[in-house]
Amino acid sequence: MSTTAAPPTTSKKTRNPLPPRVKTALSGTGGPFIGLVLLGIALFIATPYFLTVNNLLNVLDQVTILGILALGMTFVIVTGGIDLSVGAVLALSMMVLGWTSHNAGWPLWLSIVAAVAVGGLCGLVSGLGVTIAKLPPFIATLAMLSIARGSANIITDGQQIVGYPDWFTELSTRRYLGFLTITAVVLVLLLVAGWAFMRYRAGGRALYAIGGSAEVARLAGIQVKKATTGVYVAMGLLSGLAGVVLAARLDSSQPSAAVGLELDVIAAVVIGGASLAGGVGRIPGTIVGVLIIGVLRNGLNLLSVSPFVQQVVIGVVIALAVMVDVLRRRDR
Repeated sequence: MSTTAAPPTTSKKTRNPLPPRVKTALSGTGGPFIGLVLLGIALFIATPYFLTVNNLLNVLDQVTILGILALGMTFVIVTGGIDLSVGAVLALSMMVLGWTSHNAGWPLWLSIVAAVAVGGLCGLVSGLGVTIAKLPPFIATLAMLSIARGSANIITDGQQIVGYPDWFTELSTRRYLGFLTITAVVLVLLLVAGWAFMRYRAGGRALYAIGGSAEVARLAGIQVKKATTGVYVAMGLLSGLAGVVLAARLDSSQPSAAVGLELDVIAAVVIGGASLAGGVGRIPGTIVGVLIIGVLRNGLNLLSVSPFVQQVVIGVVIALAVMVDVLRRRDR
């Protein structure tokens, strides 16, 4: 009786060319940070003006508005939503600031409060559209984009409002301690507060749960509708604040301001490691993403690259960031 020996079993080892620690770093904030460093080195080689104190301070001032908006967008994207109306709400808040202070005769401090409040109201409408009317976030905020942009133009029939008090414009131009403006300090404080909220507060952790699965979060006792609406209200308030900051920088209110800015905001958050599917995103990553967008635009300006070419480059960066997000989720 002959027996056939069974073929020896061979164990297949899964190929993992990267050590676990390296892979973890690249999947978090480490990857975008490395990209920022490499971008800085490339621009330093390409132009000697990039790595100067004055230029780096200019980059910090230029990303202030983007950073404020990206903070709010991080909250929105972590919950699995999106807000396309941030640029239009910013413009509407600017025009409310200008009209109430110049035409209605309000004190400027009260006009600032009104501008931020209008932004919050727009966010509330968008949030209720998502949670109560059950509109997809894309549709709800796209509708708000059209409403806010049209309203911004209606206020002054498309005309800009020019001229603010010196103390107001100095908020974004006068440097204290030789390098920080008041608006830059506001950005830093907001980012620190946002980071602490997301990391240490139950409300911040609830946003991750909602982004992972809204139904599971609801069954776990999280008030999903309230939290989601609150996220859009926060986004609106930050958009209103960004409108005030931009008015201080430009010394004017313009209804056409911030057209297309929402793309840069979303790109910054996604580049920083947030997932458009929700449940993933960190404030430190968003900061790196904001700096990448700011440094990239600044470097292209120093190299005298056409603004139209810059739009192409930013579009490619957005596509690459989303592709990396898809690959990251597939690997996970």
